[in-house]
Amino acid sequence: MKIICSKQALYEALVNVSKAAADKSTIPALEGVKLSLERSVLTLTGYDLELGINTSIPVESADSGELVVNSRLFSDIVKRMPADDIEINISETLAVTIKGGATEYSISALSAAEYPSIPEMYDGDEVRLSQGVLKSLISETIFAVSTNDTKPILKGELFEIADNCLNVVAIDGFRLAVRTESVKRDEPMKFIVPSKTLSEVSKLLKDDEDIDCAIRVTKKQVVFDFSGYTVFSRLLEGEFHNYRGSIPQNSATEVIISKRELIDCLERASLLINERIKMPVKCMFDNGELKVTCSTTIGKINDGISADISGPKIEIGFNCKFLLDPLKVIKDDKIKLLMNGGNLPMKIVPTEGGEYTYLVLPVRLKND
Repeated sequence: MKIICSKQALYEALVNVSKAAADKSTIPALEGVKLSLERSVLTLTGYDLELGINTSIPVESADSGELVVNSRLFSDIVKRMPADDIEINISETLAVTIKGGATEYSISALSAAEYPSIPEMYDGDEVRLSQGVLKSLISETIFAVSTNDTKPILKGELFEIADNCLNVVAIDGFRLAVRTESVKRDEPMKFIVPSKTLSEVSKLLKDDEDIDCAIRVTKKQVVFDFSGYTVFSRLLEGEFHNYRGSIPQNSATEVIISKRELIDCLERASLLINERIKMPVKCMFDNGELKVTCSTTIGKINDGISADISGPKIEIGFNCKFLLDPLKVIKDDKIKLLMNGGNLPMKIVPTEGGEYTYLVLPVRLKND
């Protein structure tokens, strides 16, 4: 087989599909990228038995065939080629010659027969979202996904559709993130996507809200189809946490505050905290002001910002990072903080509408 193609197009496709190739596997082919040539179209696939990514690029060729190349080595070779166009020749014994300018590499490949079959997804329920919306749904919740192996179901995000409304939910035991978006679908759907899959999908999605992404779901698999890429993944099986029952419906203290000022205040306090020193920040809401204090072996800070407070005063402590993470993804200038005492979760919502809901568990302060 002989292939001539653009170095840039090949390298970009390799980098993206290689994210689904296994780092180490008892099946050597899974550490590679499968190349499938059908005359003027070259399809590249990475697959680690849980996550798969494929895409196609135009090439010059009159041949057809398949092979598997080591993803890291092949990507590095293509990246360092001095010419804009690359010529690839594959012998019947799967010896691969890569030429570009005065540079020529020779490497060996594996038979495509050693590559596992990819799940077929011709059927399944489908929902369509704009790429920009899906990207924001992921980025505004994924920080709250659990990394704890004791509850594998929480290492993914729940997609729940009912009455033309989509909720994307992540929980890690300390925080809860719910992002809501309108969709055109009456029939209910519910599925849980691994966070690794969503992270890779998010990196490939465009910010454009005029370009769609099709999501197709079967009992055990999900496929994201967009902009020439197909990302397929197994779904997580099991019952997701009853997140609705965790969200308080009423609050005693309501605070409207500048998101930017709150972030700046917490970031000033975070200078006294690191991986070894994980003291909470103490927040006192009273008399039109939020007072923030933090004392560690590094030093001490006393800070304050104005706030519109209604209800009884509250003293409450937080892990600084856990409180900052949701604030950093909110687009609103002002936000509403809802509380029912110093030992119950803080609820963060928009001042108007219901686009998002975040819960952050407090940390018990030493003088409690």
